[in-house]
Amino acid sequence: MCGIVGYVGSGNATNFLIDGLRRLEYRGYDSAGIAVYENGKINIEKKQGRLVNLENELKKHPLQGHIGIGHTRWATHGKPSDRNAHPHGDCHNHFVVVHNGIIENYLTLKKDLMEKGHVFKSETDTEVVAHLLEELDDGNFLSTVRKMLSIIEGSYSLVIMDSSYPDTIICTKKNNPLIIGLGKGENFIASDIPAVINHTRDIYILDDEEVAVVKADQVSILDRDGKPVKKEIQKVTWSAEAAEKGGYPHFMLKEIFEQPKAVRDTVQIHLNKDGSVTFPDLGWTKECFENIDNILITACGTAYHAGLVAKHYIERFVKIPVSVEIASEYRYSKPLTTNRTLCIVVSQSGETIDTLEALKEAKKHGAKSLAVTNSIGSSIAREADHVVYTLAGPEIAVASTKAYTTQLVALLMLALYMAQLRGTISMDLIHKITDGLKDLPKQIEKVLKEKDHMAEVADRLIKAHDIFYLGRSIDYAIAMEGALKLKEVSYIHAESYAAGELKHGTLALITADTPVIAVATQDAVSSKMYSNIQEVKARGAEVLGIGYEDDKELGKYTTETVRIPRVDFFIAPILSVIPMQLLAYYTSVKRGNDVDKPRNLAKSVTVE
Repeated sequence: MCGIVGYVGSGNATNFLIDGLRRLEYRGYDSAGIAVYENGKINIEKKQGRLVNLENELKKHPLQGHIGIGHTRWATHGKPSDRNAHPHGDCHNHFVVVHNGIIENYLTLKKDLMEKGHVFKSETDTEVVAHLLEELDDGNFLSTVRKMLSIIEGSYSLVIMDSSYPDTIICTKKNNPLIIGLGKGENFIASDIPAVINHTRDIYILDDEEVAVVKADQVSILDRDGKPVKKEIQKVTWSAEAAEKGGYPHFMLKEIFEQPKAVRDTVQIHLNKDGSVTFPDLGWTKECFENIDNILITACGTAYHAGLVAKHYIERFVKIPVSVEIASEYRYSKPLTTNRTLCIVVSQSGETIDTLEALKEAKKHGAKSLAVTNSIGSSIAREADHVVYTLAGPEIAVASTKAYTTQLVALLMLALYMAQLRGTISMDLIHKITDGLKDLPKQIEKVLKEKDHMAEVADRLIKAHDIFYLGRSIDYAIAMEGALKLKEVSYIHAESYAAGELKHGTLALITADTPVIAVATQDAVSSKMYSNIQEVKARGAEVLGIGYEDDKELGKYTTETVRIPRVDFFIAPILSVIPMQLLAYYTSVKRGNDVDKPRNLAKSVTVE
């Protein structure tokens, strides 16, 4: 959620810190700051608001040095302000810290430290770490950090400077991401790869409770017991340009238009030449399912909606009961998960803390586990027994688009693979669907040509107070994602409903001023859906229908229609969501919103 950067080398630390923080702006933040060692002490500059505010301050009070740390903050403790911005120092800025996560026992620690004479300048939990280091200081930087870590409780990525060690940064993590970029005569620290990609392609990915001692020409990593760890260097394979806008006005629109490639890449890695499906890294056999009675899918937000679609896929193909749980609720629900449960967790970033903790909870109950994520080496990927990676590439906009569609593709292919192993559907049906998946990128490109149409439709929505999304069967799950996308970037209240539920209360909210978006791609319930559309149309609502290009009935009941190519109805959800992504984007733009950085939201949610 918060962005973290660090630099040790011979260059100007400030230059890297500001550039790195700019590349992490997509994570969402309310303030920014840096700390640089210069002239025998650590100096801090930090400002509330956008990064440009900090840059303007640095023009007045430049920081020049060869070692420093930086941070963009998303508030968890204390309102957004200059004094609550990171970095935080102790009473004398001897120790200076940036932090992502939550120190759960900070109130107890703060009370004890204040009784010992420490004076706090902020309302944050993070500042406790700096003062605790000051209190525990034994003259040895590493020893002091390790003592501090034995006392604090919670989740964290911590990057620390000690004014007595002007050539060293120490960093560590628990349940929050942190990587180290390896340069020549300089090394970099960051919470995410885009911050370092212009400087190095070689990185270390820290595991939980590892401590890294970072100098310009050396990186030493220790485990929780203080024993040296030999880390494997990871190679970053995607380009710096992949994290840029590429001529599009916003990352969100660029990422919507990257979906044909992202889907093509994700399909190809799981498709054999004979049309069968492969997941060789899983090592599964038919016998693996003899000990599986049920499947649990748990996720948050957009990934949760992908899980709802996957429930349809798995139950129809694999014939195993599936429950889909919101990760933040699952942990505290006294779950009935057993050692005969397969737990599938879905997370774009692989760092979603609620999903990570739900995964750990399921494993406590003996569940076997599988992660579907877009992030190689992420916390969730390392925690799960097995991993399926989507190949969406870096997704910068807060509102997820290509990560969602690649999740749907991966989950559909996973369901086909499981059914293929169990023999629960015919190979003819598998070939029919995989043939459709091979054609899907071209079909997505065709839908994307509707962008101007969706921009026109957005004109009808920009002054709406409430918008309803309707669907039945799989279309209901897609309607949920459409509603979420609209409200997170346009700030218009939007709700999704199973269309059959309208007459059980929701019709009372339908008026002539209420736009309705109806998704109708499931032929088995199409006649019922047409009836539901007529119900809202009779109350004066304008209805935008999303359906197949050869559906002659839909247009009879809607005010406006958006057409998608005729595809297998299991593939239809991956197509029908794209007009809704475009609609959300253009509605947001026309309302003058910051599309890539919606208010109050962050890309990677790493606090509960």
